[in-house]
Amino acid sequence: MQDEDYKAIFAGFKGVRSELIPILVRLQEREGFVSPEGIRRTSLFLRISENQVYEVASFYPKFRFTEPGNKTIRVCMGTACHVKGGALLADAVGWKLGISIGQRTPDGRFDFQRVNCMGCCALAPVVKISEETRGRMMVTALTRIMDEHD
Repeated sequence: MQDEDYKAIFAGFKGVRSELIPILVRLQEREGFVSPEGIRRTSLFLRISENQVYEVASFYPKFRFTEPGNKTIRVCMGTACHVKGGALLADAVGWKLGISIGQRTPDGRFDFQRVNCMGCCALAPVVKISEETRGRMMVTALTRIMDEHD
């Protein structure tokens, strides 16, 4: 992003610490993630340390620190999903794509996220590929679906 992009993001803000989360939301909406440069510029604008910006941003699972892929695969790891095999699904995604949670494939096709809860516990385990939510997921079905999205 250019200087003018950051000026547009910070427009309308006074530069006080209580504006940190709304600024982070704007940053992510603009870039698709919160970049190291975005953290640096936000810390300068709010006159707080980069560590303080990162500390707040990393607390909320909404914020991401890597560029998103064309399609996002989210594996629910809430209690119901975890008990019913969420960790196995996450392992399968990581193995199939060759990446870990929070990473993007080198070709930019997919990124892989862990979600604390998707709110559909009765359908556990749950996976979301882009905006498509799939419940009662099994590893074999998940790998087949990933092939279809390839």
